[in-house]
Amino acid sequence: MIKIYDMKEITLAEILDREEQLQTDVSETVEEIIAAVKRDGDRALLRYEEKFDQAKLTSLEVTEAEVQEALDETDPDFLRTLEMARDNIAAFHEKQVRKDFVITEKEGVILGQKITPIERAGIYVPGGTASYPSSVLMNAIPARLAGVKEIVMVTPPDRDGRISSVILAAARTAGVTRIFKIGGAQAVAALAYGTESVPRVDKITGPGNVYVATAKSKVYGMVDIDMIAGPSEILVLADGTCDPRYVAADMLSQAEHDRLASPVLVTDSRDLALAVQKELEVQLPQLPREEIARASVDDRGKIILAESMKQAVEAANAIAPEHLEVCVDDPFALLAEIRNAGSIFLGKNTPEAMGDYFAGPNHVLPTGGTARFSSPLSVDDFIKKSSFIYYTKEALGQVKDRVADFARREGLHGHGKSVTIRFE
Repeated sequence: MIKIYDMKEITLAEILDREEQLQTDVSETVEEIIAAVKRDGDRALLRYEEKFDQAKLTSLEVTEAEVQEALDETDPDFLRTLEMARDNIAAFHEKQVRKDFVITEKEGVILGQKITPIERAGIYVPGGTASYPSSVLMNAIPARLAGVKEIVMVTPPDRDGRISSVILAAARTAGVTRIFKIGGAQAVAALAYGTESVPRVDKITGPGNVYVATAKSKVYGMVDIDMIAGPSEILVLADGTCDPRYVAADMLSQAEHDRLASPVLVTDSRDLALAVQKELEVQLPQLPREEIARASVDDRGKIILAESMKQAVEAANAIAPEHLEVCVDDPFALLAEIRNAGSIFLGKNTPEAMGDYFAGPNHVLPTGGTARFSSPLSVDDFIKKSSFIYYTKEALGQVKDRVADFARREGLHGHGKSVTIRFE
């Protein structure tokens, strides 16, 4: 059963210190996999797919015929849902598209910023026994809107060497360019270094298990990555007017992801705290993934009882959750007070699942408290910003002595000379 912590009796720091994140060190194994892929290319990938995914493949890339077969197999109504979700996600992310700018306010000086999309993006999509078409949409659509020319998707196949039909349908819907049947650390290595079949990319995005996350951290610098994502989190900020059934259901929507997922309720109502504690026990047996959700609720779940909604908001900011639901009658009154959250769900009728699938904002979010300093995946993740500077000789002459003096004060006389030499 989920525990209730009263902030009158215990500090938030003590509450958060009560559990430790389970860390699995797979660094050595991942380094061996990366080295093998760098050395042996496709041969290593085929070997690892047989070893880890039990798929004996003869080729790695998904063919157009396989994509078309998947589209034919997919429920037409779900294809329409994918299209609607795509349009919502695109409409939201289009607002993020940046434009070049030029400043010409000083005579003889032109300054500006040039926006350039990365050439090739790699997106990792979990597969095998799981199937997350939403991950395809959330990673590929911002890349396409940024202007990325080639979007390369990797996802592990099942034992028959097949990719889920809905994954392939989502890839076609989202505008993915090429698809490969590889997963795990070997897929990340292939994207980072390239093989005979898999092109080398400039950035890797998308969620994965500990092997994928560790591999992304190892190849960072060779390529860019989005983030190192941890287990899923939800924090429901609720007052006594909330329906405990809704709160419990929303907490379980993340608990069913992973045994290490973190479902948290912060409330100023003891009655709600007790009702949600009871309701979780009612709803847990109804879930097909009860065993996973049970481990998450019992080991990682918390109900934190605050003395006021002000203190509750302060607790939410300190935790900096991946998903934050603000379940009060007037959520906009609290919005300005929320500083740290990956994605914010406002009101009593906006469950977190709307963000996972359909509403439009990205569901690739900072976890583990990193919402204190990082942001959701966006179009910005797939562009580069280059500044440019132009001076006429006359404009340079007006400031040359100041620049040269600045350089000398830093002990960098060569810098100053590069300016003054033009006037000798």
